[in-house]
Amino acid sequence: MTLPDPAETFRQEARELVEQLEQNLLDLEHNPADSDLVNSTFRALHTIKGSGAMFGFTEVASFVHEFETAFDRVRKGETAPNAELVAVALDAKDHILQLIEGNSEPISGGDAILTALRRIVQPGTAAAPTPLADAEAPISAAGWHIRFRLPADALIFGANPFLLLEELAGLGRCEVRAELAEVPDLSMIDPEVCYLGWNVTLLTDQPLGAVEDVFMFLRDGMDLSIEPLAVEMAEAEPEPIPLEVAPVVPEIAVPTLAEPPPAPRAEASSNKDAKAATTEKPGSSLRVPAERLDALMDRVGELVIAQARLTQIAAMSSDANLKTIAEELERLSSGLRDTTMGIRMVPIGTLFGRFRRLVHDLSHDLGKDISFITSGEETELDKTMIERLADPLVHLIRNAVDHGLEDANKRVAAGKSAKGTVRLSAVYAGAEVAISVSDDGAGLNAERIRAKAEEAGLIAPDAKLSEQELFQLIFAPGFSTAKEVTALSGRGVGMDVVKRTIDGLRGGIDLSTVPGNGTTATLRLPLTLAIIDGMLVRVGNGRYTIPLSAVEECVELPADAAAASKGRSFLDIRGSLVPFLRLRELFNAQTPPDAHQKVVIVSSGEGRVGLVVDQIIGNNQTVIKQLSKLHTGIKSFSGATILGDGTVALILDTTHLVGFGQALEDRRKGEPIKTELNGRAA
Repeated sequence: MTLPDPAETFRQEARELVEQLEQNLLDLEHNPADSDLVNSTFRALHTIKGSGAMFGFTEVASFVHEFETAFDRVRKGETAPNAELVAVALDAKDHILQLIEGNSEPISGGDAILTALRRIVQPGTAAAPTPLADAEAPISAAGWHIRFRLPADALIFGANPFLLLEELAGLGRCEVRAELAEVPDLSMIDPEVCYLGWNVTLLTDQPLGAVEDVFMFLRDGMDLSIEPLAVEMAEAEPEPIPLEVAPVVPEIAVPTLAEPPPAPRAEASSNKDAKAATTEKPGSSLRVPAERLDALMDRVGELVIAQARLTQIAAMSSDANLKTIAEELERLSSGLRDTTMGIRMVPIGTLFGRFRRLVHDLSHDLGKDISFITSGEETELDKTMIERLADPLVHLIRNAVDHGLEDANKRVAAGKSAKGTVRLSAVYAGAEVAISVSDDGAGLNAERIRAKAEEAGLIAPDAKLSEQELFQLIFAPGFSTAKEVTALSGRGVGMDVVKRTIDGLRGGIDLSTVPGNGTTATLRLPLTLAIIDGMLVRVGNGRYTIPLSAVEECVELPADAAAASKGRSFLDIRGSLVPFLRLRELFNAQTPPDAHQKVVIVSSGEGRVGLVVDQIIGNNQTVIKQLSKLHTGIKSFSGATILGDGTVALILDTTHLVGFGQALEDRRKGEPIKTELNGRAA
């Protein structure tokens, strides 16, 4: 069995702490009086520092120590948080992340950041780094008497007693005495066992919480006692142990970066029963590499295919035992599929949090006062979708801030608040997730978009386009309405990337605007890309799968519509006209049509269209297989699946077909009935 790399374990968990640090700092800018945010920020810094030193990331530990020292003045109320402090602290956070990633090239800029931090928290001076201990500090009567003994296996798991003593020395003048009573004879010593205990007298004005923070990683696994120091000091002072000597620490430690209990105990008892009673139950989460989840999903997909094959064989057999086993396996595979899919689902809030920093930086770069509001963070989406959505949302948000929101003077002149608003939200919409990016800016200028499109040769000057078709030109490669090229926009790249990515995720983009009141871009995406429920249909001799999430209802094609191979292709569904497409014509089926054809009504967003098929075979679990690179240009299909008999069925892209049907309906309004369907007269 391969042990995990301790350095990579540190990096993974440190990234989460750095992300938490960034969110706390952004919150602190808007709520500078929130002491909980200040304390949470300080704890994150302290955890990164201690763990960095434990895993050998000394440069990280050294930088964060100075960062923590400066921020300690904020925690003590000596300096009030402000926008300048948050801006420099965010730069410090970026520097920490660079150090954690361990780039081979030297990373500069850390000294300048620390100097700026000291200048802000100590106005009028650029103080030198705070030393870990000052041997000449005057002795104060206030302090703590600390006794601690690490667990016997502490060295194996990476604990370094020298670092604990060093941190205590950083709180004030301390005198250390090693307790050697449990050290065995040399012949009995195990180099991986910690036999020493320590007796520390700490003279400091720091509170109990600061002392307990030193032991936050080992608190539940050690014997620890912290008592207030008596005002009368003992006459005989213990001989201090030199802090330059550090015990040997094995390099196979893989601890986790656990947050300390929020409420420190007044006194830590060495009684093991009391300690067991106060120990919190560990969390029920487990870190699993994404690659293993992908492999599990692949295995489940193959199991679903095998189960479908067994079900088909059982249906043709008269063996009752085989039918029973097939039904039981179908139930189990369905449950395993749902459980595995649930494991892959991630709250979209993990993605939304990244954009707060983006809007914060854009606000400063463009000189626009912006309120960024998010909602629906608890909405869950497949982890693969989350990973691939980051870039499209960055482009949409940048576009909303740069192009959508006017500057303060124009907003005030239009009767709006000088502060613009960008909203990012996510909601469930059936079996889809709708993610919206909206702003309260000037809205889209249809005339300007058309002029730019004609100038770029995207449309003819006399072309008749609906408003939605005109807005979709924004996603054309190279299209931009910016008057000049800046560092943020103007080159016509970005929105076409959004379109390609969303199409690759089998989703769609809707644009809506209200002139003078803003624009909303809505991404509609399936919940998962791995396994879906599908409706299997037959068209001619071919079988196709329609995602069940898109199916609204199924009706029989009326006899008069079936007899008319040409003419008006609309159905009256309870008073609503729904266009329909004859898939036999679309797929060029050569066999005679069935006597009683069916119409599957599908939807995507606000559009509806009927798909005429020869037969509805039934529902099945569909394992999505991607098409080869040679077939990626075929928009009518989003993938393929393997059926129980081993044959392949193509999966219809209902979004494309609905768009085709909607365009067909728009073209027929006010025009002769004759139109075109896939290049042929309908």
